[in-house]
Amino acid sequence: MTTERPRPLLIVEDDLALQKQLRWSFDQFETLTAADRESALAQIHRHAPPVVTMDLGLPPDADSVSEGFRLLEQILAAAPDTKVIVLTGQNDHANALRAIALGAYDFFAKPFEPELLALTIDRAFRLHDLQQENRRLQAVQHPTALSGLLTRDANMQRVCRTIEKVANSNATVLLLGESGTGKELLARGLHESSPRVKERFVAINCAAIPENLLESELFGYEKGAFTGAAKTTPGKIETANGGTLMLDEIGDLPLPLQAKLLRFLQERVVERLGGRQEIAVDVRIVCATHQNLKSQISDGRFREDLYYRLAEIVVPIPPLRERTGDATLLAHAFVHKFAEEQKRGSMTLGEDAVRSIENHRWPGNVRELENCLKRAVIMADGSRITRDDIGLGGNDEGETEFIDLRKVRDDAERHAIVTALGRANNNLMKTAEILGISRPTLYDLMHRLGLKSQNS
Repeated sequence: MTTERPRPLLIVEDDLALQKQLRWSFDQFETLTAADRESALAQIHRHAPPVVTMDLGLPPDADSVSEGFRLLEQILAAAPDTKVIVLTGQNDHANALRAIALGAYDFFAKPFEPELLALTIDRAFRLHDLQQENRRLQAVQHPTALSGLLTRDANMQRVCRTIEKVANSNATVLLLGESGTGKELLARGLHESSPRVKERFVAINCAAIPENLLESELFGYEKGAFTGAAKTTPGKIETANGGTLMLDEIGDLPLPLQAKLLRFLQERVVERLGGRQEIAVDVRIVCATHQNLKSQISDGRFREDLYYRLAEIVVPIPPLRERTGDATLLAHAFVHKFAEEQKRGSMTLGEDAVRSIENHRWPGNVRELENCLKRAVIMADGSRITRDDIGLGGNDEGETEFIDLRKVRDDAERHAIVTALGRANNNLMKTAEILGISRPTLYDLMHRLGLKSQNS
């Protein structure tokens, strides 16, 4: 039979006698204590307690509330879901109101009844649990349109969060990235995360259609507008009414059509070729290009006024070579996918194949990787894909550096401490505050890593 571990409760109190009393009163929780702002932040980063009780009067100036309010703001910035219960003095109504305005969950005036405070703490834990459960259920019942996009890279994850944030707006989005980075996948994800999801997603590649046909493709034409126009045909813009239109490779749009597209974005009406009737269209525009549009503006090949209409939200997409760990992550997924499609059973990547994938620059990005793994699955003799099956040639001879987790961690800690020491001008108290750790922990880390402060 297992017993449930007590919930962590952080008590921030510089009066050691009252701190001891609070720990005794709330022994049903795993009580963590801190006597100042610095050690309180260290406990927040280390244990992430759902509930915090804190005195506003903290050292170095316990008679002032400035340190307490600074701590309250930092707790809620670091952990917004944390329920902070502020302890104030009698007749301190103004500071209590200020604390609630900053985001505190509740307040109690000293002296207080431990039983009543315990009830409030218990209620705060319950609310925190309900909010976390509600968030989990929403994620399960309503998975995001981008939940299937595989990435461990922090920059690519930020791209996904940006797409999710702007999905509910009608802002025009410009996706910038090399060919094969997944611009259309992100555009579809934007559409499927938006209120327009029940309407059509229409994509057109501006570089793939001859200039003399592109205008009729975009804006449509009336019967008899030109030779071969046997019937009235709506264009892509009109077809996407109510939904989302993706204009891929917008940098290749001819200048005359740029002017016509700009008018549509301003007026939200289209006029078919050979027609005189203005047709109102409600459509979300998403554009994509691998080109430098600002450079094209300087060269006179792209209209500056159109650029600012299209670039309400600009989302740069990192190439695969800059997405740490994503090449091998995607490679394993592609092997599984294509092995199922080709009825090859269970297939795996050999270590030499993984090293080859990690060392390759992937100029064609995810599209190149996908094609490479599809070919490897088809051509492999057995169930294990080798470097020769991958067939990336002789440009990837270097071996991937052996990953020593302890060394990686030490290097990261050394870099963080040295950077923080520089920002704090070698003041150890400020350095510990920047890093979110206590001074004793900082001393231990510096000793272990062989770092010395210039002030020591």
